[in-house]
Amino acid sequence: MSISIEIPDDIMETVKLPPDRAKRELTREMAFSLYQRRLLSMGNSRKLAGLDKWAFIEGLAERGIERHYFEQELQEDIRYGSDK
Repeated sequence: MSISIEIPDDIMETVKLPPDRAKRELTREMAFSLYQRRLLSMGNSRKLAGLDKWAFIEGLAERGIERHYFEQELQEDIRYGSDK
């Protein structure tokens, strides 16, 4: 299922972005917000934002959004680090 979000023209005129970048930037901001509110996982948020893992993590840092880091991820990182 796919949805479209309609933003009225009068609101879009107040967005301080060039029209050719507005859709991409608004979609990314929505992805970061949904991740921050724990409504989307990192993987799905990255997909919505159109960013790879490291670009998404950098975007989280730029916005002061805490990364959701769970015990399982820590264990995977420890195993990965010990293999090197």
